[in-house]
Amino acid sequence: MLQKSKKQTSPISHPSFKKSCPLGKLTEQQFLSDYWHKKPLLIRQALPGFSTPINPDELAGLACEEEVEARLILEKDGPAPWTLEHGPFTEDRFAGLPETHWTLLVQEANRYIPELCHLREAFNFIPHWRSDDVMVSYAPVHGSAGPHVDQYDVFLLQGLGRRRWMINPQPVAADNLLANTDLKIMQDFQASEEWILEPGDILYLPPGVAHYGIALDECMTFSIGFRAPSHAELLSSFIDDRVAELDDSLRYADGDLQIQKNPGEITAQTLFQIRGILQQAVSEPDHINRWFGRYTTEPRHGELPEQRAPSLNPAEFKTQLEQAGGLIRSEHSRFAFIQEQEHVYLFIDGREYDLLPSWIYIAQLICNHCQLKLEMLQAWLDDQVFIELFCALYNHGKFDFPDRA
Repeated sequence: MLQKSKKQTSPISHPSFKKSCPLGKLTEQQFLSDYWHKKPLLIRQALPGFSTPINPDELAGLACEEEVEARLILEKDGPAPWTLEHGPFTEDRFAGLPETHWTLLVQEANRYIPELCHLREAFNFIPHWRSDDVMVSYAPVHGSAGPHVDQYDVFLLQGLGRRRWMINPQPVAADNLLANTDLKIMQDFQASEEWILEPGDILYLPPGVAHYGIALDECMTFSIGFRAPSHAELLSSFIDDRVAELDDSLRYADGDLQIQKNPGEITAQTLFQIRGILQQAVSEPDHINRWFGRYTTEPRHGELPEQRAPSLNPAEFKTQLEQAGGLIRSEHSRFAFIQEQEHVYLFIDGREYDLLPSWIYIAQLICNHCQLKLEMLQAWLDDQVFIELFCALYNHGKFDFPDRA
């Protein structure tokens, strides 16, 4: 029976993740050209010898923490079929679960399990801004989240036990959903293909492919997800951002107004002018580029890493950096950069840093690696601006030292 157990953290190191290509015999470009965002792919022994960095009891312990987003799905034995419960949970709740037909899901597990950083790095052939999180699920025999459809790309890595996956790539009708449940479970699902996955196997699914996974025995699955924002999300965020920047003194002006035959008519000239105002507001590339960098690195749930207390001054930071042998990037933060001719824009958690073009190496280093070894930074350790920037980022929780991860 699943029991609450505290996850024991350790430095980021897990032999199953290092220098592993999860695509089997396919090259990264072949996968992107033939499968990414197009069709499913089963990869046998994508990570051979894979072992989970967290056991079921430790996952239950995470699901009891206040800040962790966790869910329980009970196919049976709940108030109704396919009952959804939200965490945090208590140890008694796990003790009272049935023997079969339920699933525990923990979102953003990479924020709490340091070893999962290397798992995400195995998928570095996909731009980091598309990366969402690593979700970990546990299920006893017959446990499932039901047949459903997601609107994101996902790699389903089997970590413990066996799971039968069934898929159907045909479009799902809007009325093919069960009523009286908070879950979007399909009421009619017919599998076109199915496989049994064992530890180390990966099933890749693009958006819109209906899938149904059932645990054949005690089972853990790691879901490495990649989000694609909707057009509505992009437009809403960009408009909000532009509105906040516009001077309220900018107004519609009609100093050349002429007498109209029909005062109730909105004339073609008026509409032309309105279109010009709106097009000018949304068509400036620099505004779009920098807004997107801020938008795509914003924390998913509005939570930022905590400010360190006490904080370090630059000299103290440099000393501790050299003693620790490097830095580890916080999995609570999101990083990206945009390179332009005269600027390098670094984005961290929705904040923009305007760097000199000569700092492109630093931007690449920060955004491409979750672990920065001291030799990567050696040439910059005598640059006071560099030390001050990294000290500030450390004090704001964006980095940690390896022995404290």
